[in-house]
Amino acid sequence: MKVQDFAQNLPIRLGTIQVLAFVLLTLLGIRLYHLQINRGEDYRIRAENQRIRMIPIPAPRGAIFDRNGNLLVDSRSTYNVTLTHEPGEQINPMDRVDEYSRGLAVEREFLIERINLLKTRPDYETLVLKENATLQDITWVETRTLEFPELRIQLQPQRFYPHGEMLAHVLGYVGEVSPAQLEKPEYSHLKPGDIIGKGGLEQYYDKYLRGQPGYRKVIVDSRGRVQSEIDLVPPQPGQDLYTTLDLDLQKAAEEQLAMSATKRGAIIAMDPRDGGVLAMASAPSFDPNVFVQGSATKEGRRQIAAYWQDETRPLYNRAIQGRYHPGSTWKIPESVAALRQGVVTVSSSNLACGGGITIGNKFTRCMGNHGSPPLQYAITKSCDGYYYRLGLKMGLEGLIKMVETFEYDKRTGVDLPNEVISRTPKYYREIVEKRSRGRWPDIETVFASIGQVTVDVTPISMLRAVTSVGIGGKLQVPHFMKEFKEIGAVGEKGEPNYVPAKKGFVYEAPEIPVVEMTEEQNKLVLDGMYGVVNAGGTATRISMGEEFAIAGKTGTAQVTELGKDKGKLKDHAWFVGFAPAYAPEIAVVAIIENAGFGGTHAAPAVKGVFEAYVKKYRGGGEKAEDEEPSATDKVKPEATPTPNPGANVTAPPEIDPDRPSANIIGREIPRRKKSDTSADNRGQ
Repeated sequence: MKVQDFAQNLPIRLGTIQVLAFVLLTLLGIRLYHLQINRGEDYRIRAENQRIRMIPIPAPRGAIFDRNGNLLVDSRSTYNVTLTHEPGEQINPMDRVDEYSRGLAVEREFLIERINLLKTRPDYETLVLKENATLQDITWVETRTLEFPELRIQLQPQRFYPHGEMLAHVLGYVGEVSPAQLEKPEYSHLKPGDIIGKGGLEQYYDKYLRGQPGYRKVIVDSRGRVQSEIDLVPPQPGQDLYTTLDLDLQKAAEEQLAMSATKRGAIIAMDPRDGGVLAMASAPSFDPNVFVQGSATKEGRRQIAAYWQDETRPLYNRAIQGRYHPGSTWKIPESVAALRQGVVTVSSSNLACGGGITIGNKFTRCMGNHGSPPLQYAITKSCDGYYYRLGLKMGLEGLIKMVETFEYDKRTGVDLPNEVISRTPKYYREIVEKRSRGRWPDIETVFASIGQVTVDVTPISMLRAVTSVGIGGKLQVPHFMKEFKEIGAVGEKGEPNYVPAKKGFVYEAPEIPVVEMTEEQNKLVLDGMYGVVNAGGTATRISMGEEFAIAGKTGTAQVTELGKDKGKLKDHAWFVGFAPAYAPEIAVVAIIENAGFGGTHAAPAVKGVFEAYVKKYRGGGEKAEDEEPSATDKVKPEATPTPNPGANVTAPPEIDPDRPSANIIGREIPRRKKSDTSADNRGQ
């Protein structure tokens, strides 16, 4: 007989153990399924990344050259100290900031900023802690690979600007993409640490200059040390840019600004035949190398801060961002507009000077008494009295039509970022009429007729407008890009890492607007501009003779009332012109801030650029063999007409005929809290 012993409850115990074992095995199976199936790929990648590393190889940016192949910008190799972001790492870089700071001689605050930025990025990405690592830095990192495996030394290209402050505003500089930029859709393809153009051509053509990075695929040990290389994908460099710039003319423009009375202003030289910019100088300037090499050092940051705090504003490009009263240079487009609108005609263009004009109880004078001169003579002698009356005959609508004809209400289209739009009566109309109970006072038209008060233009827009007179009315689009060179493919076609070649291309001019005028109208204005330099006008001191006759216009723009026009409040000096007068090859504008008379300060600066051009391209003044006549054939200008008998045809020698009347003083400029003593860069 079989006897069962239930005293110890063995069946119950065994059943319980079996249930518990089943539950545990089930949970283990579910966990294994989750790890192997649901998260398997993730853990495989993590394990692979701990063994295999992708070390990025930055692509060198394309070089920038002038039209003759002279190097303007290049990249050179430098060693950087980088920090890697690894998931689940036992080492917290924040705990080592002090050691990094002492060993690499980098500011603690800068390191904290970099480490915090890296934490926001995906795993295994690297960020530069220090650029331009010295031999001491490299030694410190390499001898501490066991202690600091997160630090590495990488060879990377770095931008270099061999000419320093020269061309800084045109070229711009490069720097890391900012967190604010990364939030914008156009920068979504970038990551922290990526280098992009900031300002100038570097920014405008960034997508062509910036290449395609490569990488090294290597096997590392548990300490992160490279054991072997699996694959190498070389970077594809950026495309080289050949510009329309001429380095010799640029040097001449920079020298003229350096020798000017205030050393503040802008000079632009352009080929009127195609709009190619030959030189663009803005002073004071800055060294772009400071932004590239010094952002991680105390000295570099101090210099960058000094640039931003400098009241002379060295970081802003006066050539395309400065707005100035143009003074008498405004009379050239106004003359063309008056002829086009039929306010005056070629055969009947005489208007009274009268030594000035009275509007209400206000007398606004001319710096001479020119009788009743024709248009050509009024341009040559810069007769304000003539243009007061011409402006009144045109009226506000006529001035606005002129603004639209010469596109002062638009950007010129130059291939640089941050160009501002000129401000003219079209812009100020609403402000003035609101202030004057719905009407535009005649006195505002008088002031606007000589480029004051409600007229603020950029130097590049003035150069474009005045140059059109010498080339049959064509409003060329100023540009720097001449050609981008081709870059070959990387890798073999069909492979996953293949990067196709980038084709080269040349500048394609957009459709050019044309200011329609008859040959007779065009010649009349040209003759007046010719007389400014060659027939007793306001800039005879810069005449270079008939072989390279200059046509141009001086301007002296008031910025404050008489008696206060000293030092930083002196008049702005202008000159804009082209040569040869009737078949122009080069056009130049100069604005010297707070220097005084245009004929005394700006005109000689322009002559310096013309002389450099003649020396280089015309053999010191002889006519070039390949010179092609423009649409306006060179015709000897008629003698400057003699004004009415008894008229005072010349201003006193101590007075600049371009200088506006003392009665303009104290005019409040709409939306200005103080006088425009340098240039206004607020808004677009």
